[in-house]
Amino acid sequence: MTDQHENSIRQAIAEAISENEVILFMKGSPEAPACGFSARTVGILQSLDTRFAAVDVLPDPRIRQELSALSNWPTIPQLFVGGELVGGCDIVTEMYETGELAELLGAEQQQTPAEPEVADAGVLQIENRLG
Repeated sequence: MTDQHENSIRQAIAEAISENEVILFMKGSPEAPACGFSARTVGILQSLDTRFAAVDVLPDPRIRQELSALSNWPTIPQLFVGGELVGGCDIVTEMYETGELAELLGAEQQQTPAEPEVADAGVLQIENRLG
């Protein structure tokens, strides 16, 4: 595709990050994560009762490419809070275990993160869980 189309993807990603207080770029959807790292990150957010938007990077490889170029972070999932990259699964897990993530999100630390229930879901462009 053209640079213009890739720039429009990057712009859409940047807008999604700025428009959502908490947004997770992941493989699959919160109801049907497509990898263990995404499932764990979703489970952590859910255990903190955090409302978040989610973007599936799998339908179009350019989403992942442009996201990584924008964030300078190579792996998925990527969690953003307040427009800033928090990190991937390892960092989110470590922050959860120390209580730092609950503090950042203004949430109460509860229990061990639950594995999300898997449901049949179509491909999501973006799922906004803020509304």
